[in-house]
Amino acid sequence: MICRHRIPALFIALCLFEGTGVKGDELVENPIVPKGAVLERIHLRQVSLNSGLTEGPALAPDGSIYFTDLPFGKENGMILRFDPSTGKTTPFTSLSGKSNELAFDLSGNLLSCDGADGGSRSVRRWNLKTGQSEVVADRFQGKRFNSPNDLCVSLKGHIYFTDPRYGGTEPRELTPEAVYRIEKDGTVTEVTREVEKPNGIALSPDQRTMFVADHNNGGNRLSPSDPEPKRGAMKIYSFPLDKQGRVNGSRKTIIDFGKENGSDGMRVDVTGNLYIASRSLSRPGILVVNPKGKELAFIPTGPRNQSGLFEDWKGIPSNVEFGGGVDSNLLYVTIDKSLFRIRLKTQGFHPQKAGN
Repeated sequence: MICRHRIPALFIALCLFEGTGVKGDELVENPIVPKGAVLERIHLRQVSLNSGLTEGPALAPDGSIYFTDLPFGKENGMILRFDPSTGKTTPFTSLSGKSNELAFDLSGNLLSCDGADGGSRSVRRWNLKTGQSEVVADRFQGKRFNSPNDLCVSLKGHIYFTDPRYGGTEPRELTPEAVYRIEKDGTVTEVTREVEKPNGIALSPDQRTMFVADHNNGGNRLSPSDPEPKRGAMKIYSFPLDKQGRVNGSRKTIIDFGKENGSDGMRVDVTGNLYIASRSLSRPGILVVNPKGKELAFIPTGPRNQSGLFEDWKGIPSNVEFGGGVDSNLLYVTIDKSLFRIRLKTQGFHPQKAGN
């Protein structure tokens, strides 16, 4: 999550969706995007919340998609469940603790990264049957996390997550905004702090590379009385990992967005390509690149060259997820206050499936 913050026939369907307003961009057929592919909106926020955005789609063991509806301010936020077999979305919980990104562990349990601004500032595990949750981790070396944002699970069951700070007035206890890992015994280790403000995170299918989005939009001051920091890095890095899943080499920049807004969440397909929710106002959409950062495809989600006013943003994606089984080539995308999907030529990589 980031806080404040002639049309071809095959593209007409996308342009009709309220909130995206895409014009002048084409979905070009290539090895990623098939001919005739369109973004289909399958959910639009139905409850009254004071702004915010949808986030964190995650594939459940039964093939459904869980995602979050994350408000700004005092409201708690929701976790929702979309059932592809019925096309219906139902609430899982209306007390999410400001859950942002979701993932499922190797045992099929739902995990959430909960933010600040009144949230639980922790990584939690949810029981799908009871709707109850427990804190997996909320501290590093005795100090509360800033605002856990995004996470992924390794084939060995380790939970990697990012801990930036974008909003909230809670005093910060941790100076670095770092990437952490929760070990199988529940202890927390620091993976890297070689990122200014880490956001999206993903592991390559062979588990030898960690990708991290650095989205430093000026952030949130170390304490409420400090001056607001200046904007910084808008990049995506790759970090080499050893067989134990720890960083063992130099960081590489594979994408540099420059002065543009960078990326939010990301996923990988079975061949290791990255699917990135790009929040660039000049070109918002899903950017598909190979592990070295070469662009392979682009799926526009909003109009180009938007103004810098957060209230005017349209079609800005926050995260992505692949479906499962026969629908493993369906890419789900959270955009503004909606959930969309599009069928591609590629299949997503899911550690909970590969691990089994």
